[in-house]
Parts: sequence; structure tokens; C-alpha cells
Amino acid sequence: MITTERPLAHLLDSTEESGPVHFGPNWFAAVMGTGIVPTAAVLLPYHVPGLHAVAVVVWALAAGLLAVLVVATGVHWLRSPHQARRYGRDGTMAQFYGAPPMAFMTVGAGAIIVASSVIGLRAAVDLDWVLWTIGTVTGLLSATVIPYRLFTSIEVRPDGAFGGWLMPIVPPMVSASTGALLLAHIGSASMRATFFYALFAMFGMSLVVALAIITLIWSRLAHYGSSMSGRVPTLWIVLGPVGQSITAAGLLGANAALAVPAPIAHAFSLFAILYGVPMWGFAILWATLALAITVRTARAHLPFSLTWWSFTFPVGVTVTGTIRLAAETGLSAFRVASAVGLVALVGAWATVAVRTARAAHREALLAHPTAPAAVAVKASALTGSSAA
Repeated sequence: MITTERPLAHLLDSTEESGPVHFGPNWFAAVMGTGIVPTAAVLLPYHVPGLHAVAVVVWALAAGLLAVLVVATGVHWLRSPHQARRYGRDGTMAQFYGAPPMAFMTVGAGAIIVASSVIGLRAAVDLDWVLWTIGTVTGLLSATVIPYRLFTSIEVRPDGAFGGWLMPIVPPMVSASTGALLLAHIGSASMRATFFYALFAMFGMSLVVALAIITLIWSRLAHYGSSMSGRVPTLWIVLGPVGQSITAAGLLGANAALAVPAPIAHAFSLFAILYGVPMWGFAILWATLALAITVRTARAHLPFSLTWWSFTFPVGVTVTGTIRLAAETGLSAFRVASAVGLVALVGAWATVAVRTARAAHREALLAHPTAPAAVAVKASALTGSSAA
């Protein structure tokens, strides 16, 4: 289990005068990574006895962790406001202000998909509306404010592009996919249509920027190489907008008939396949490359940090995207792939959760989460020979 009891107590006992306490928005990645596990498990196109009950427990864990982190963040801003404000000016930590919005929406979507059988559909929908609204508003802020700061005030090295740049611009894509679950609970036909097209607009808002950033990351890797540092796990964040966009396209296509005329709804259903399958192919390619670089780094040294949560949520939304493709195409290959992906997701989550719990107990994660800028380097620069 993940615990923040000791870090929260440390926050309550600390002041600016007693020394800085570091509690950044990157903590909310733990909620994202935990919340996506039960959602993917319940949506899995296979019946596994007891899986739903376990999923409810994990969703409750994610919801409880979200509540704890919201309180801890509020305490941190009250007790150490100067330290908290520094995160928005830090080139690495500022990017993770996209994590809290996605954490809210992940738990909200799980309320309907996972917990509605326990808390009731009405309560689940109401809870999702609240969390989706909070996540969407703060996500739109992160998608504009953080890039603006990146463009105008944050210093960036030539090799500075990394997966974290995707974090502040992915929330609108999460809004698009999770918002599709709420279409059936809007009474007015005109409001459903307006809401639907707003979701599709947020889909495009996030997708176009994500493709630009992924290009920059590819360019950085080609020109400068990998940092061989704790920044390496953020390569997996690329799967976030890719997998989430496949999920969003699938959910918008599946629910389009609730909001738009039949011919347009049919076009959205086709788009879910015509877009989803090629993007899924890219997701597999990127996952293979990210795995190879991660293994290469781990053989040298890959220190634990909260960036390890990049191994969870991005993989999770790729699994949910695969599940959508299985439903849309009817192919058993996608069903099998989704099951394999879920096994990998659960293994990654268990590993990272245990490591986080241990580090949190030692309060190691409250000390200097912002490391010196990672420097990318290729093997040839280290060995003096040509890189393979």
C-alpha cells in the first residue's frame, strides 16, 4: 500500500523557518497510476472471478490517496508558500502541474466504471461531475499557463526536451475521454451536442501539441541521446497522450449517437478505428524503444524517484485504448494484447507502489525532488567509440 502519513505529518511539523519541505505536484502521479489500474481491470474483455472486487478496493485506495494529497498540498502552501511557488518556475517540476487535474479525472471516471456498483450510479455520476469539472478547469489552466512559462521565462537546454513536457497538455485529452462517460447523463439534446463537440475540441487541443512535443523528444534522442538518469522513465509518458487519444476516440465514437445525427455518429465510429489502429502501432513501437532505453539505463543505474510512476498511467491508458480497439474491431488479437498489457500494468504498479511506500516512510521523497538538469549523452560520448 501507498502511505503518506509520515510525509503529511512532516509537512504539519515544518515551517519556512525550520527548513524547506519539498512536496510538488508530481506526487499526484501516484493517484493517476493507481486509479488507472482498477479502470483497466474492470474494462478487460475477459471475466476474471473476484477481479471487480479487487478493483473497487484499489479505486478506493486511489480516492483516499487523492484526498490525502489535496490536504497535504494545501498544508504545504500554507506552511511553505515560498517553496511551493518555486515549483512553477522550475523547468522540471512545473511540467507536473498537469498531474493533479488528471488525478481528479482518473478517480472520477473510476467512480462510474468501477465503484458505481458499490456507491450507486447516481452518487458515482455526481462525484464524477465534480471531479471531472475540477480536473478539466485546472487541466485547461495547466495546458496554457505552463507552456506560456516555458516559452517566456523557463530556461531550456538544447537537450532539454523530455517526456514531462507532455504532462501539462495531456489533461484536455483526459477530459475528452472521461467526459464521454457523462454524455448519457445530460438531459438536453442541445447540451449533449455542445458538450460532445467541446470534448472533441479538447481532443484536438491536446493531440496537436502532443505530436509536436513527441517530435522534439525524438529529435533530442537522435541528436543528444538519453540522459541515463532518473529522467529516463519519463520517456514512457509519450504513451500517455497516444494511449489516451485512442481511448478518447473510441469512447467518443461509442457515445456519439447520444449527441449528434446518425451519419456523423457513424463517422466518429469509423474514426475510432481509422485513427486508433495506426496510433496503437506507434504506441507499440514507442513502448519497445522506451523499454530498451529503460533496461539499458537500469543496467547502469536507475535511481528510484516519483518519475517511476511514468511506468503506470501511460501504460494503463494504452491498455484501455487496446480494450476499445478490441470492442470496435472484434479482433481477439486486441483482447489478448489488452490482457497482456494489464498484467504488465499490475506488475509495474505493484513495484512502484512498494518502492514509493518505502521511500515515503523514510521521508526521502520530501527532500529535494528537483535534481540538477539532466544532461543527455550518447554511448559514443562515454566510450569514445561509435554508438550501436
